[in-house]
Amino acid sequence: MFALVDASYKLIFVDVGCQGRISDGGVFNDSILKQKISNNSLNLPSPRLLEGTNNIIPYYFVADSAFPLGIHIMKPYPGVHPKRSLKKIFNYRLSRARRVDENAFGILASVFRVLRKPMLLQPETAQLIVMTIRHLHNFLIKSTNSAKIYAPPGSIDSEGSITTGRWRLENNDITSLLPITNTPRRPSLSAQIIRDKIAEYFCTVGKLSWQDHMN
Repeated sequence: MFALVDASYKLIFVDVGCQGRISDGGVFNDSILKQKISNNSLNLPSPRLLEGTNNIIPYYFVADSAFPLGIHIMKPYPGVHPKRSLKKIFNYRLSRARRVDENAFGILASVFRVLRKPMLLQPETAQLIVMTIRHLHNFLIKSTNSAKIYAPPGSIDSEGSITTGRWRLENNDITSLLPITNTPRRPSLSAQIIRDKIAEYFCTVGKLSWQDHMN
């Protein structure tokens, strides 16, 4: 299951059924999302100025180190960086945003426990079950009333000192939902420049008052 999560924890794009023999690096490369990003058919908004700067930045998806850096995909700087450094702060801010998709998958596995273990079913049946769960999740998380029951307070990570959601304590035995492992790739120069400009923004105009103490 490969999914794109929005800021409200909804799964707005899901690709299910990748063959198990495909390498981790091939999961994204073989997805419909990758194809649409490559051929510019996602109808993304036009690039915009970063507030308070002269930098025009394209809209991008937040990803972890397993994905390729691109003008529409931002991933962390590799390596270990000094505390309060530009790269360290950028990685923290990116990680802060990525907690949304981590929590979405955590909620899924906490409630729909069939996702905790490999499904001993025909591929077509397993795909149908996963897609059904996706629609149920989006339906339940969309309404404030149902969300209070489906994902009650305390079940999702909260900001500040980062209070971890209960799903992290409940999902230690998951063997089916595994992250894509890192595959080294050489990013384009333009993508590196865009990342550097965003990192600079996070340390200047877009700085958060607590970020120096959170990385």
